[in-house]
Amino acid sequence: MNGKQVSLSHYLTSGHFISATFENFESEFLQMSLYVLITIGLRQIGSAESKKLEENEDVDREPRPSSDAPWPVKRGGWILWLYSNSLSIAFCILFLICWALHFYGSWENNNLELSLKGKPEENILHYLGGSKFWFETFQNWQSEFLSVASIVLLTIFLRQKGSPESKPVDSPDWKTGK
Repeated sequence: MNGKQVSLSHYLTSGHFISATFENFESEFLQMSLYVLITIGLRQIGSAESKKLEENEDVDREPRPSSDAPWPVKRGGWILWLYSNSLSIAFCILFLICWALHFYGSWENNNLELSLKGKPEENILHYLGGSKFWFETFQNWQSEFLSVASIVLLTIFLRQKGSPESKPVDSPDWKTGK
């Protein structure tokens, strides 16, 4: 690309497209992985998104092998441990893949912009240590954290009839969970 209009197929493989797309995916998978991991132990009094404060819930019990249990439960051992943590592992892996693709696309796009200005390209480590990539990264992450904090805190006092993300309309504000 030399500053001229490019075709859609060429754009879909460009650093700009890769960076913009995976920057968005990255923050979503970070949000989901942290949401899954943080909700294991953190509690918020009154939040519909929180587990109960003092009692264990069904998701906390140890898995029991049975005829209709998934095969990792029947197998046990490290396979059961992996399966027991597979949701957070999957989200973390997806986050890391998207972070790497965002970084690569951003670096490629940065070097294209530099070459269009007649400047030398940056090597990958120099770009990683610079502010442009980290600005892209953190400005996207902060919006994800704001949305998670909003649903956790707003569900203490606000309701939405029919939504699984809300407590029943007649539940007291202090009631935790659904």
